[in-house]
Amino acid sequence: MDYIKRAREFRTKKSLGQNFLVDENIINKIINEASLTPNDTVIEIGAGAGFVTEKLAPVAKKVIAIELDDKAVNVLQKLPYENIEIIHQDILKTDISELVDNPVKVVANIPYYITSPIIAHLLGEIDEDDNKNRKCVQEIILMVQYEVARRIIANEKSPSKDYGLLSILVNYWAETKLLCKVPSSSFYPAPKVDSALLKLTVRESPLVSLENPKLFRRIIKAAFGTRRKTLKNALMQGGFSAEILLKAFEKTRINPERRGETLSLQEYKILTEAVNVLSKV
Repeated sequence: MDYIKRAREFRTKKSLGQNFLVDENIINKIINEASLTPNDTVIEIGAGAGFVTEKLAPVAKKVIAIELDDKAVNVLQKLPYENIEIIHQDILKTDISELVDNPVKVVANIPYYITSPIIAHLLGEIDEDDNKNRKCVQEIILMVQYEVARRIIANEKSPSKDYGLLSILVNYWAETKLLCKVPSSSFYPAPKVDSALLKLTVRESPLVSLENPKLFRRIIKAAFGTRRKTLKNALMQGGFSAEILLKAFEKTRINPERRGETLSLQEYKILTEAVNVLSKV
């Protein structure tokens, strides 16, 4: 299959971040990792010229292809499969719960400049327990920029520049796995950066249980908002009471001189619980 020739016939739009995956080995890996059965419905985000779509259709019960670009939609409509439903709109404006009744798998090759908003749209924020989209998603096979992939799978033991808000958000709601690194030469036109293929398996319940998720979100946002500051100073700058913080640090035995990127998600939970209790006194 000459994907490069087919991609060259398509006029890509930089404004939409279009880079078509033309590496058949990577396309096949996406299909294999999705592990689809004839009973599965799959949602494809950013279907583009249909290179992945046409491989999904023969192995799935139904493919719901979500694509914003008019020309790409015209190409998708010519694919010879009756089980493809094309949704011509922005994924960020799409309510997945209106498209499916049961949790489905998602395959996404998305514009890198809106990776974080799309992930938040699919999984919801930390304090969105009833997010409708997440309840409709079982698993996500996601192509992202390699540096973003490193951030997504990071934890407190990873390099500090990798571990942050995105790491906590994604791992709070999903198990994360780096499947492979994808060189820029696998795309047309080739981007300036390498990519990576990830698998996100949505959890039945969050990684940690919280009484006050909104407070947890405030704390991690403040902690990572000013990375060069100590945890105590970062949280004070984030509007938290110095008196309550000192009591919380003493109660949890978390050193206030540590920096936010050294705390595990479990430690953030413990700190949040302490601040939550002390704030009620």
